[in-house]
Amino acid sequence: MAYRGRGPRFVPPPEEQHRINRKIRAPQVRLIGADGGQVGIVPIAEALVLAEEAQLDLVEIAATAQPPVCRILDYGKYKYQQHKKESEAKKKASTTTVKELRLGYRTDSGDIKRQIEKARMFLEVGDRVKFLLRFRGREMAYQDLGRKKLLGVCDALEDVGTREGVPRMEGRMMGILLAPNKKKAKPKVSESGADQSSASEGSPAPAPPAEEAVAKATESEAPKAPTSAEPSSAAS
Repeated sequence: MAYRGRGPRFVPPPEEQHRINRKIRAPQVRLIGADGGQVGIVPIAEALVLAEEAQLDLVEIAATAQPPVCRILDYGKYKYQQHKKESEAKKKASTTTVKELRLGYRTDSGDIKRQIEKARMFLEVGDRVKFLLRFRGREMAYQDLGRKKLLGVCDALEDVGTREGVPRMEGRMMGILLAPNKKKAKPKVSESGADQSSASEGSPAPAPPAEEAVAKATESEAPKAPTSAEPSSAAS
């Protein structure tokens, strides 16, 4: 048995999207001239002669029409323009990714604050964020408190993100999705506004929203659920 190397194999070039010149099999076509004007329905042989006289290609641009629509043009230049349009459309298209952050039912305030800062960073660059809160064992009985914790996290990020819907259960996990806010233009500051801002420099700064939400989320935690090993009060 002959040995076959593992080198690169020949890959055939992709098929052309349009039939051109002698590859057009229709007996007659509706022809558009090189200047964009309508020539009318002509036999395929006459259309090929006109394309050769103009030193251009005969391109079938609407194969499903009856009869097919063909145009006289420079096919190489046409393909280049189409490729350029597709590249520009890809650059303009905004791609957003969903970042997933997980919390636990008993996650402490420090870890919650850290996850809020991560979510803020993702939202500021235009990514969407999905928070998932997992319930273990008997924690499933405290879904209302877990929902309050997720809503508290959303309140901490309301300046950079908007929640989509309400927290929903996904198996043993509760999730909610946040979308970034649209960027707003900064308002122009007038002279009177500048005076007011300079006068208010001495006033203390308000507490950041993240710390307030963390405090609300931790206050709503329920006591630890009893384990199966602990004796019940009825048995005593």
